[in-house]
Amino acid sequence: MTDFAMARHNMVESQVRPNGITDHRIIDAMAAVAREDFVPDGRKAIAYLDEDILIKSGVAGEARYLIEPMAFARLVHLASIKPTDRVLVVGAGTGYGAKIVAMLANSVVALESDAELTAFMKAALSASGNIKVVEGKLAAGCVTGSPYDVILVEGRIDAVPDSLFNQLGAEGRIVAAIGAADVSKVHILTVNDGNRSSRPAFDASISPLPGFELAEAPFVF
Repeated sequence: MTDFAMARHNMVESQVRPNGITDHRIIDAMAAVAREDFVPDGRKAIAYLDEDILIKSGVAGEARYLIEPMAFARLVHLASIKPTDRVLVVGAGTGYGAKIVAMLANSVVALESDAELTAFMKAALSASGNIKVVEGKLAAGCVTGSPYDVILVEGRIDAVPDSLFNQLGAEGRIVAAIGAADVSKVHILTVNDGNRSSRPAFDASISPLPGFELAEAPFVF
């Protein structure tokens, strides 16, 4: 039988803490949340593996994954989430990322397009009072909860659509892995006085999110 508490401790000590995560709130949250509660029953034993975990089967480009702990921690760290922030998590899957973020922020909107994953997430997050689970198209964001201080995209996308930029508040930021290749570049994107900017931060191997086949041409920095 898997000792999940020990596996969670080992995850934090070997995958999170040594990889530039200096915000103790992120470390404390990932040490507290039972990751095994956010993966399907048949994969609970590998919940703390240092790679993306399949949470929903599908054809190429449509399967869904829980991002590996190290890459996820670095995404959250880059977002610099404050206790007063309103956060949109795009592609929230089974809700693990939303749960972690909710322990750092004031409120979270967890957006998911897949009905089965949305139902799973609602059950898994039923006790989390500051998370609102929303089902809808990922690239459209969630206008009703905007403006957001942070938009965190839980998966690799080809480009950030205008719809997400339009839902940022003043001094808001988007954190997303952008690129068509398996190894993509994680960016932090901002809008100041109508001017968009992007700063590449680190390389990561993150599984893709479906639904970002953009109708408009991607924004080029």
